[in-house]
Amino acid sequence: MNNPAIMSTKAKAHIAIVGAGLSGLRCADVLLQHDFQVSIFEGRDRIGGRVHQTQLSNGHWIDMGPNWIHGTTGNVMLDLAMETGTSVGDIDEVSCAFDETGVRLDAAESVKYETIMWDIIEEAFGYSEMSGAEIDPNKSLMDFFREKVPLKIQDDEPDAEKKREMVYQLCETWGAFIGSPVTKQSLKFFWLEECIDDENLFCAGTYRKVLQRIAKPVLEKAELSLNSVVESINYDKAGGKKVTLSLGDGKMHEFDDVVVTTPLGWLQKNKNKAFSPPLPTALTAAIDAISYGCLEKVYISFPVAFWRAKEGQPEIAKGFIQWVSPNYHPELNSARWPQEAVELSSLGDDDSHPTLLFYTYGEQSKWFTAELAKRPGNREKAEFIINYFKPYYSRLPNYAANSAACTPVDCVATEWLNDDLAGNGSYGNFQVGLENGDDHIQTMRDGLPDQGLWFAGEHTAPYVALGTSTGAYWSGEAIGERILEKYEMK
Repeated sequence: MNNPAIMSTKAKAHIAIVGAGLSGLRCADVLLQHDFQVSIFEGRDRIGGRVHQTQLSNGHWIDMGPNWIHGTTGNVMLDLAMETGTSVGDIDEVSCAFDETGVRLDAAESVKYETIMWDIIEEAFGYSEMSGAEIDPNKSLMDFFREKVPLKIQDDEPDAEKKREMVYQLCETWGAFIGSPVTKQSLKFFWLEECIDDENLFCAGTYRKVLQRIAKPVLEKAELSLNSVVESINYDKAGGKKVTLSLGDGKMHEFDDVVVTTPLGWLQKNKNKAFSPPLPTALTAAIDAISYGCLEKVYISFPVAFWRAKEGQPEIAKGFIQWVSPNYHPELNSARWPQEAVELSSLGDDDSHPTLLFYTYGEQSKWFTAELAKRPGNREKAEFIINYFKPYYSRLPNYAANSAACTPVDCVATEWLNDDLAGNGSYGNFQVGLENGDDHIQTMRDGLPDQGLWFAGEHTAPYVALGTSTGAYWSGEAIGERILEKYEMK
């Protein structure tokens, strides 16, 4: 039987949530189910945060944020996808990789190099988890590759050095998984990048219906304020005061507790000016210690998937495509950034479309988004995007320069690095020099409950879901449950 005193206390509790992404929406749902009053303040004119979709000219929806469901064992995102009829699945792959001169590798050779890379990735996860305390904080994932590749390709193998270099170049594409170069990826805390068990599934139907499902109960019950940017949070509760939010329009609102779900990058930029009193040193150190990534995405659509096999031919380009360390694009890629893409024509019948999804990260993303910012018009942006990526897609099978089938009809690029509300980046990661990564995550996860200040988001998720949509959802759920416990103990 419910305790009337507890129910009364709950009914009086008014919780503010800063941000209407997955973590904020899930936290709100948990609280609303237990009769809390919830107000959500979202700086954008929409919900979802980085979980955002747009529509191509071919009618297909595309994800501007997460594309994947990382792991299937007990993954709530997979459950929600199934519940909403959202198509997901493995990316069927026919190896397609190009060397530094732009020549496509023999399929068997490419598979050999990819297998070496993934075997070493698995070894790195195990080594990091078992021996992390002994690993030099300045040791990178690439350092580990350089130790292990010679053991896989030994000196007595023909062209051993050339083959090793090809593996190293292929390993650089791992940066698309973490939003930063492997030369900066911490080996000591690489175990924090390992996700839920089993395969990674591509969200072929996009996260659109999943977002709608998560948001539905919240939109029905919570007070949602869009275009409401929170400028500062005063959490000095001395003398029975409440937590006060100050908005960009000059208005102030008081609450019993506040849950901050803003991205890690936003916290890093605003930690000193947005909170009063200043956050404790341990918390600001934790916020600064975890790195913020630069993963961006570019979609380029064509009239048809010209790179796929013609009738009666074996499949020649399907799934992931890599262009390693290109030396043939000096005008716009003198740094020889590697390039990776997923071709979307091999998705299920209802979701497939003739589109290439390119990933960029690190310095490439910084340069690319800076160039996009110089071009305010859509036509200017499209021209730049096509000029940049043409040296890559023009090397795909069946390409013909004067063919209408090989001429892009649409292109869309993310610009999270130019987005202040996104914290000018995307996804937390763990870079060299980090000494207490798991402790810092826990510090942010703990928050300041006695002062009514909580933090949620993919950067405070369970270790197996850091940097993922699943992690964002779980983090909001965890804070909601902890707030329940806090008020039920009164």
